[in-house]
Amino acid sequence: MLLPWLTGFGAGLLFLHLGQKLLFPYFWDDLWFLLKVVRYGIQMTIYKVRGELVTVLDKFLSHARRQPRKAFIIYEGDVYTYEDVDKRSNRVAHAFLSHSSLKRGDVVALLMSNEPDFIHVWFGLAKLGCVVAFLNSNIRLSSLLHCIGTCEPAAVVVGGDLLGSIEEILPSLPKHIRVWGMKDSVPRGVVSLTAKMSLASDEPVPTSHHVASSLKSTCLYIFTSGTTGLPKAAVISQLQVLKGSVGLWAFGCTADDIIYITLPLYHSSGALLGIGGCVELGATCVLKKKFSASQFWNDCKKYNVTVFQYIGELCRYLCKQPQREGERDHQVRLAVGNGMSSDVWRQFLDRFGDIKMCEFYGATEGNICFMNHTGKIGSVGRTNFFYKLFFAFELIKYDFQKDEPMRNEQGWCHRVREGEPGLLISRVNRKNPFFGYAGSYRHTQSKLLFDVFKKGDVYFNTGDLMVQDHENFLYFWDRIGDTFRWKGENVATTEVADVIGKLDFIQEVNVYGVPVPGYEGKAGMASIILKPHKSLDLEKMYDQVVTSLPAYACPRFLRIQEKMATTGTFKLQKIQLVEEGFHPLKISDPLYFMNNLNKAYIPLTEEIYNQIMLEELKL
Repeated sequence: MLLPWLTGFGAGLLFLHLGQKLLFPYFWDDLWFLLKVVRYGIQMTIYKVRGELVTVLDKFLSHARRQPRKAFIIYEGDVYTYEDVDKRSNRVAHAFLSHSSLKRGDVVALLMSNEPDFIHVWFGLAKLGCVVAFLNSNIRLSSLLHCIGTCEPAAVVVGGDLLGSIEEILPSLPKHIRVWGMKDSVPRGVVSLTAKMSLASDEPVPTSHHVASSLKSTCLYIFTSGTTGLPKAAVISQLQVLKGSVGLWAFGCTADDIIYITLPLYHSSGALLGIGGCVELGATCVLKKKFSASQFWNDCKKYNVTVFQYIGELCRYLCKQPQREGERDHQVRLAVGNGMSSDVWRQFLDRFGDIKMCEFYGATEGNICFMNHTGKIGSVGRTNFFYKLFFAFELIKYDFQKDEPMRNEQGWCHRVREGEPGLLISRVNRKNPFFGYAGSYRHTQSKLLFDVFKKGDVYFNTGDLMVQDHENFLYFWDRIGDTFRWKGENVATTEVADVIGKLDFIQEVNVYGVPVPGYEGKAGMASIILKPHKSLDLEKMYDQVVTSLPAYACPRFLRIQEKMATTGTFKLQKIQLVEEGFHPLKISDPLYFMNNLNKAYIPLTEEIYNQIMLEELKL
């Protein structure tokens, strides 16, 4: 009697297993990931019930007490333990306490490259309860002044290698802003922070300076161009920092991992997911000043790296490197990042071995994220019934001609069908707030959609078009609005147009991005109308953009037009221009290419065009 029963039971289990594999192939992946999310939520609830507000800084201080000798940062061969970072950040805090009037809630802007002192200053200011604004280390002149003015800091701390950038704008800075330099010898008008630190105490700073009053209180400002206009200071709350810091843990990283960070720390990926993630885990970070494709795998082997952060362009650069022996001879098991195209993803795995690629999607200021916990090639993440309970999002139809979401006669938006690209929007509510930007409310309002499906509802407009397939995987399709992505950075078209428009021979400028073979994102292109009776000065144009813009924002191509088409709302028409691209045989208008060797824009010939298309000419 027992044997037939066991046989039937076994057959039933096998049938259920096969049915689950066939009908719900990702059930167990989804379940385990959901349990992780629930576990973290329970932990946060326990803190709340106890009346504890535990921040990332609190977690760092806990690690410094429990594992003081463990390596926290490895930089250019030097090791900085958790205790080292704690003590040096204490010196930063005490230097400011003794030599400035900085107090809790004050904003301090940080202009530094990737280096240990970036973290020392960040944590030291956090210990004083200051809000730290991360400035893009590539920007200069008017762009830098704009960003400093936006976050209204009481002080600016500048890395030793970037003092030249701040010296250029010192006379234009508001008089109340005090500038501190991370160097013993600093320009006139700048105070040496390193000199003050050398005499400062490394004793702990009283917790009363930094104890958080609410997880919704502002912790950081991180600049983003989003999809509208000039760079804006996104308000990053303590809650957002905490959420960002658990990304590595959610993907399966542990305290034993050694995490390689080559991404800039002024971005949320490097700072929150990278450094914050190491703090969450109590792990070790190998920090690189700047990404180097030729040194990447040597560093991974030298420091026994097990996890690295990426953007899609980084992995493409690695795949373009000449093949070498022992490329699979490493200990890397995970890579966490975003922007990886399917072709590079497959090529990367084929060449460098069985590394789990953990792709995710999220905007710095956004209230929505996706995580590809299954490893599905090309997907930015996956949704299901349970996910939507935590994050209410929709994909809605978009009118490309009017450059706005479609609405019916009643004024409501339309959801797209399965497999159809739609604008990703995320519901804003108490559970998933949108903290917006520093400064004028109109910047925050520009990223919100009101009365989308019913009166009174509010959604965050990501500015990204996505596609959801029949298995509930999501794929990035394109970006709308006034920005495009190049070299891993967001380029604000209005900012580029403003810079070019200052030239005395320019009447009108329309800036947009065009796809180029062999590159992620889009290269910058500017369509230009000259003033009557004025001629184009290509050398002057080159000098203007390279002096005023970061390298990634300089247009690679120019197109000289006699008139520009506009939309029905008189917004400059970009769709047709993007589609036409930069083909010299298909476009009758004069075309020019940015030649850094000649330090000028030169005519875009068929030969140059073919070299670009064959990936023989580097942009």
